[in-house]
Amino acid sequence: MASEELESKLQRRLQREEGEDRPELAPRAVPFPEPEPEPEPEPPSRAPSASADAELSAQLTRRLDINEGAARPRRCKVFNPYTEFPEFSRRLIKDLESMFKQYDAGRDGFIDLMELKLMMEKLGAPQTHLGLKSMIKEVDEDFDGKLSFREFLLIFRKAAAGELQQESGLMALAKLSEIDVALEGVKGAKDFFEAKVQALAAASKFEAELRAEQEERKREEEKRRLRRAAFRELKAAFSA
Repeated sequence: MASEELESKLQRRLQREEGEDRPELAPRAVPFPEPEPEPEPEPPSRAPSASADAELSAQLTRRLDINEGAARPRRCKVFNPYTEFPEFSRRLIKDLESMFKQYDAGRDGFIDLMELKLMMEKLGAPQTHLGLKSMIKEVDEDFDGKLSFREFLLIFRKAAAGELQQESGLMALAKLSEIDVALEGVKGAKDFFEAKVQALAAASKFEAELRAEQEERKREEEKRRLRRAAFRELKAAFSA
């Protein structure tokens, strides 16, 4: 009996000692979720009109630069003098082109202020600085302060149409240029404006002759109508 009780005590003590030596299960660490990064704020959307306003502002700025001579406007098409100036013959355009190249000392396709100054002096009609600038401004369509070949042709178009003042520098340039149009078939005229006047006079004379011929035909037709009517009346009288 004593031995059983002692064995029982030993077993309980052994169990306690084994329980102290066995490590306790440590609780598993649960990872803490990392916070998600906040989305970056989107840039505010631009209003549709902002782009249009910016484009308009750029155009206005460029036009101001062109007016002040700080930029050259862009041409959107190739210039063809034969199609844009159909009232001029090919021979006349060639003559004007030769004259333009003669005074284009810089060979850049333009006659600038100094080249125009020398040109007017050689033609015997020197101009003041303001006068030269006024000449260019009158036909300077692209506001670059120089004369292109197209703008040079505009001088002669305006002169032929009577759109230039007689005492203006451009009219002096046009008159003194002495472009020979004898080969144009306009009665051998050697001056462009004399040829223009003669052509207009010939056209007016032709129109007058045409009207006179039409009036004569109307009178002849009226006479024939009256004769036919008289013949019918006479025939009716004999038949009765």
